[in-house]
Amino acid sequence: MKKSTLTILLLLSLPVIDCIDRPLAQARIEEGWWMREPIRWVQNNLRQVDATLDARRLAQQLADMRANVVLMGMGGIVSYYPTSVAYHYPSPDLPAGRDMFGDVLRECHSRKIRVVGRYDLSKTRKDVFDAHPEWFFRQSDGRPVIYNGLYSTCINGGYYRDQAMKILTEGLEKYDVDGLFFNMFGNQSRDYSGRYVGLCHCEACRTKYRREYGREIPEESDESYRKFMFVSSREVAAEIGRLIRTKRPGAGYFNYIQEYTDGVMSESNTAVARPLPLWPYSASDNVNRARNSQPGKMSVDLNMQFVDYWWRFATVPRGEIALRAWQNIAHGGALTFEMNGTFEQQDRQALETAKPIFRWVAANEDYYVGQTSGARVLLLGAPPGAGREFGVEPYRGIFRLLTEEHIPFAVSDNMEWLGKRDFDLVIATDWAPAGLRQYAESGGRVLIVSPQPPEFEVAQVVGTIKEIRGYLRIRDHEALPSLRDTNLLMLNGAFTEVHESAKPLLTLVPPSMFGPPELIHIDMKDTGTPGLVITRKGKGTVAWIPWNLGGMYYRHSLNAHAGLFRDLLTLLGIPRQIRTNAHPLVEFSLMKQKGRTLLHLINLSGHSSTGYFAPVPMSNIEIRIAGSFSRARTLRSPGSLGIRADGEYSLLTLQQLGDYELIVLE
Repeated sequence: MKKSTLTILLLLSLPVIDCIDRPLAQARIEEGWWMREPIRWVQNNLRQVDATLDARRLAQQLADMRANVVLMGMGGIVSYYPTSVAYHYPSPDLPAGRDMFGDVLRECHSRKIRVVGRYDLSKTRKDVFDAHPEWFFRQSDGRPVIYNGLYSTCINGGYYRDQAMKILTEGLEKYDVDGLFFNMFGNQSRDYSGRYVGLCHCEACRTKYRREYGREIPEESDESYRKFMFVSSREVAAEIGRLIRTKRPGAGYFNYIQEYTDGVMSESNTAVARPLPLWPYSASDNVNRARNSQPGKMSVDLNMQFVDYWWRFATVPRGEIALRAWQNIAHGGALTFEMNGTFEQQDRQALETAKPIFRWVAANEDYYVGQTSGARVLLLGAPPGAGREFGVEPYRGIFRLLTEEHIPFAVSDNMEWLGKRDFDLVIATDWAPAGLRQYAESGGRVLIVSPQPPEFEVAQVVGTIKEIRGYLRIRDHEALPSLRDTNLLMLNGAFTEVHESAKPLLTLVPPSMFGPPELIHIDMKDTGTPGLVITRKGKGTVAWIPWNLGGMYYRHSLNAHAGLFRDLLTLLGIPRQIRTNAHPLVEFSLMKQKGRTLLHLINLSGHSSTGYFAPVPMSNIEIRIAGSFSRARTLRSPGSLGIRADGEYSLLTLQQLGDYELIVLE
């Protein structure tokens, strides 16, 4: 079968498989426009009825907003230009002889707005299915997957592997596009309504799977099938990358996967059935992880304005839109905004919130290009090449603790930083790879926060208790001063027992009676089982909390858990890059750019439960930042700040913080 096609799998959480052809996955040797220029990215997610839009009006609206990149429909399910490729159909609303995409491209380019064309090749018409049924996704009973009259194609079938390349070739040869983006890349196990359709059992998949694994496709996804789908989608992604770079060498390649692309796409979005609590750091999380995991690629975290699929024209709160926007740029990503259809929105709240932010960032665009993290703490994210699920809550709990403690940190989901960049501390939650031993032995400091034993020995493991509802006894209040009023810490979840150490700071208190009130914990017993291990590894140090501190903090936000984390950093000798009296809901991002230091402050005080409101203004924020600086100025509220040396720190005071501020230090 000819290997050429396109598709994009929304598989951000899948592991990177070792058999991927690594040379093809490397970033370009020369940086593209997406890395050299400040990015203010608007997505117009066009409907087929929008094929009649006024190209000049759209381009002028983008220019008025000061957007300099637009992502808009080009082809796939429908094309917005006349196409002569078989099995590719223009929108039924495209007027005869009209080239809407070409018109928009011309109008935007005349205003110096770059255009990224959007393709979705995951579905197409019944005509194509009737002509080539072998190209399509088949459920285990042989039925195709049909949604609103469209038939789902298969990543291993001829549509993706051959036909799609013909469609793309026409578009790339016809238009001087600045990039291509692909939606729904790969075989989705659920449709837009959330209905489970299962795994593809088409003949192409069955033959390929038997050849590679020697058995039939399972009924439910397992490790082998996930690897199969991962590799299949990356094979197609590589072919698309080759085609784009051959036909349009200056064009960017974007989708929701990291391999072979020029940007790491993600979304900050909502869904009505998503488990609570809400994650107010969505954009910070996505951008921080992308920029530090793949520093040679741009992070484009789409700021989705709608509530959920069923309500595409109902927008999320204004405060949520603004918060995501500030988080996107504070961590070195593109400023983004997504809307369904054109600028003529049914609910204009989100758009009207985004407009002034875009205009302000455009007026200060020199500060929003080429930023790199200046953080000295690294938090490991999702692991590549693992065969098991890893917890989101443990990671998010530590993410929150670092943010609320005003500790700048970078996030990486790989170990490619090892030997290339120094950190004061590396933190692992659920994924503590063997490479961390090498890092520690060479002098690094590592903190592991997970009941999952690391991939190298830190202490001799007795066993793991999958579920325990008990306590941890504080054994040394002098070493843990934040816990001076606390003798017991709540413990809930898994706990890994290790051999006793000489003088543990924390020890396990097993479950005891909790009711009725007359019998509350009268049988409580102490043990010598450590709840914290600190040990030397070569020239460095490894600390292991063998229980789910991060997950518990994410769920319950107990002061005692935060205090233990804070004191442990002091015990490990981790220097603070920032010391401040700022409220815990002020997020700091420390970035480097063009020989200067950029300190971003984001006010999250407007977030409460499921609501996002205007943040509460804060005043007289004292900041001690490590290093020597002679000049400090603010951009959001333009002005100069007094700054003076304070030992190894520079001291300044921010008189007022509204929603966001950028302090430039030189």
